[in-house]
Parts: sequence; structure tokens; C-alpha cells
Amino acid sequence: MTQAVKVRNIFLGQDRPKLAVPITGRTMAALLKQLKPIVAEKPDLVEWRIDYFADVTNAEKLVAAGQQIRQALGDIALLTTFRTQGEGGALLLPSEQAYFDICQAVINGQFTDALDVERYHDETAVKATVAAAHDQHVVIVMSNHDFQATPSAAEIVSRLTSMAEFGADVPKIAVMPQSVDDVLTLLTATNQARQTLSQPVITMSMGDLGKVSRLAGEVFGSCLSFATVGAGSAPGQMALTQLRPMLQALKLS
Repeated sequence: MTQAVKVRNIFLGQDRPKLAVPITGRTMAALLKQLKPIVAEKPDLVEWRIDYFADVTNAEKLVAAGQQIRQALGDIALLTTFRTQGEGGALLLPSEQAYFDICQAVINGQFTDALDVERYHDETAVKATVAAAHDQHVVIVMSNHDFQATPSAAEIVSRLTSMAEFGADVPKIAVMPQSVDDVLTLLTATNQARQTLSQPVITMSMGDLGKVSRLAGEVFGSCLSFATVGAGSAPGQMALTQLRPMLQALKLS
């Protein structure tokens, strides 16, 4: 049975899927400009994509920006994510260690409620980052992204299970469909993961074909959907003003 995970004032894995909106500004001024209309729309969570932030490798500037974002968000939960270029991110880092240094700077900064950690990096470093985050009461969303294809349902469930075994509070996978069958594969795997894992999961099929997966989380078992207020961060994201009433209409009685 799924155990809900508290992220600030929301519970992932409880009731309807929660809604997250990304911010992708390169500068603090751009981030604050993005945040103003987002905060007004009151999503459940904001994802700060720090791979877009120009000073991401400067720990002091990164933390200072994070603290300003935290203040601007009020009670809205914050997920901080460095998406590596190999998984669709905006910045190529010089080394694996640089990725983990950034993750540690976020943890040390004590401004985020949750941290995205990609599963398929050095396993010792992944486990150490999870432990460091948990020591600071930071929720771990562990992720994997395939922008080329959709693995088999068994492989998707295997990856989500591996994330849970590595200490993820919320395993996450995003895949790219090449056919309607691929979307069905992702939804089938989501349902299977819900039945076998105690952690809530986040899944999505990207692009236009996969949009239905962003609507159907309550039925199939994905606890968070990503929407936009302004700029998006992945193919197939829908506007928050469109997605919110659709999720309400699909609410299970």
C-alpha cells in the first residue's frame, strides 16, 4: 500500500495528483519574474530547474538564489532539480563529481523541500547524496528520463523499484512514446508499480502522444503532474489553467 510522502504542506500519494510548475530562469531577476504569476496561480509545488541557472556551479550564488526563491514561494513546496544533459538538461557538466557537488550545495543551503537525484550515476555517490539529504529532512525524488523511447513495462517497473531500493522517497520516470502502445506500456507499468511499491511514484509519457498520462495519474498511480505557467521544461507539458480543471473533472468519487 502506498505511503504518502509529505513535502512541506502537501502529501504526494494522497488524493488527487499534485501539480508542479517549473521555473527555468538564467538569472535571479528572470526567476523572480517567472515566479510572480506562478505564485498567483498557487500550484502545489514549484520545480526549480537549476541546470538553467547561470551561476549554478557557484555554491554561494546558488544558495543565495535558492533562499530568495524560498521566500518568494511562501508556503508552496519547492523541488530543486539539476537535470544532466544526458537526460534532457540544459548544461553539460565537466564531471560526475560536479553534479554531486551541486546536489550537496543544495542540501547544505537548506532552502529546498525536495531534491531530484538521477538514479543512473555512480551508485556510491547517489546513496551518499540520499543519506545527506535525509539528514537534513529533504525529500528525495529519484529520477530517470528517456527522451528517445519507451522501455518495456517490466523495465520501467524495475527502474522504479531500483530507485526505491536506493532510498528514493518518490521514484520518477519519464519516457518518450513512439506509438499509442508505448503510452499504454507506461500506464501499465505505473499501475504495476503502484501495486508493488510502498513509495508513491511519478511517471509520464512525454510529447503530444503522452499527454493523456499527465491527466490520468489518479487512475493509474502517478502522484504528480507537471504543468506550465509560461515557459515549460519538457515536451507535452500543459498549461496549469488547463490541467487543473481536467484533473478535477477526472477525480475519482
